[in-house]
Amino acid sequence: MGVLCSVIRFENLHELKRLCHWGPIIALGVIAICSTMAMIDSVLWYWPLHTTGGSVNFIMLINWTVMILYNYFNAMFVGPGYVPLRWKPEKAQDSMYLQFCKVCQAYKAPRSHHCRKCNRCVMKMDHHCPWINNCCGYQNHASFTLFLLLAPLGCIHAAFIFVMTMYTQLYNRISFGWNTVKIDMSAAKRDPLPIVPFGLSAFAASLFALGLAVGTTIAVGMLFFIQMKVILRNKTSIESWIEEKAKDRIQYYQTAETFIFPYDMGSRWQNFKQVFTWSGVPEGDGLEWPVREGCHPYSLTMEQLKQKADKRVRSVRYKVIDDYSGACCPFNKGIKTFFTTPCTEEPRISLKKGELILVTRGLRHWMYGDKILDHLATEDGSRIRGWFPRKCVEKCHYDAETDQVSEGEKKNR
Repeated sequence: MGVLCSVIRFENLHELKRLCHWGPIIALGVIAICSTMAMIDSVLWYWPLHTTGGSVNFIMLINWTVMILYNYFNAMFVGPGYVPLRWKPEKAQDSMYLQFCKVCQAYKAPRSHHCRKCNRCVMKMDHHCPWINNCCGYQNHASFTLFLLLAPLGCIHAAFIFVMTMYTQLYNRISFGWNTVKIDMSAAKRDPLPIVPFGLSAFAASLFALGLAVGTTIAVGMLFFIQMKVILRNKTSIESWIEEKAKDRIQYYQTAETFIFPYDMGSRWQNFKQVFTWSGVPEGDGLEWPVREGCHPYSLTMEQLKQKADKRVRSVRYKVIDDYSGACCPFNKGIKTFFTTPCTEEPRISLKKGELILVTRGLRHWMYGDKILDHLATEDGSRIRGWFPRKCVEKCHYDAETDQVSEGEKKNR
């Protein structure tokens, strides 16, 4: 009953509308095709149920499907957890360290950020994932990561079934001539004949499912490793960008201060336990977070306030040094850029040499920002917003008082 309640624990029935989106439709479609075809291939043509191995194999396939769907729906419907509307810290003096969200009419708790898609302030927000049509954050980070682990493992098992089914069924059907290779799809290897013959349509369906399984294993497996890096460092992608801007601010003004990320507990195991617990419920309440020794509880939010105030006199901008077509996965920008494309439905923007970009956040190989159509535009000017490869731009500094741009050296990443 507890498992069932955790799955259907919606804030309201309107959460069901999250299924009506291209991300969940594609994700559930891939899961349905791979699991169904694996069970059909196994039972009918590769490993029948009347054998011990076949029965164990069939149970394992069902087990993968159940666990994948359980964690997927948990991540989608339980959600990341939201900062309560009109929330404010218990101590009134702590509000001076926090930003105020006009949409939620609440202070942004430490590690929380406002999501334009969800229209709420999300606790420990990492990103908005289109595949679950929800944010990945405080409450669903563990379920989301487990889904990213189980999906490739299940697909590897399914891919093995597909390959062995096609191999065993085609082994005695292929004849080699001097100049030709012929496949007789009417021939049968097994005696007695299977209930449903392995024909051309079954071969095509198995081959298609194999392609989906291999593609899912590679794509989702890479996302799993990215999320594990986030968890072991206890640092979200948004917080990584805040830290990068903090170091840039200190370097630019040549101050004596040193920025230390406050939420890294100094041990990967301690960071791991912040997300994964035996009870399945993450530690804390999502509003207050433990910090490493010597750090202020609001040191990260204080840094955000410094960066926000810094924009009044200086904006960190990037100049385009290489053209970019706006492709989702560009082949000509390097293999790392190709395989680390952001998993989001936010648009990509095309770039041309000489254009200026005001960057608001970034990943290791990608950045997100506003294209300034007029080089002299202010922050209220006209811009086009989206993702682009980091290697296409170099950092420059814009002085709002002198209205000039000074180019900096490109960072070696």
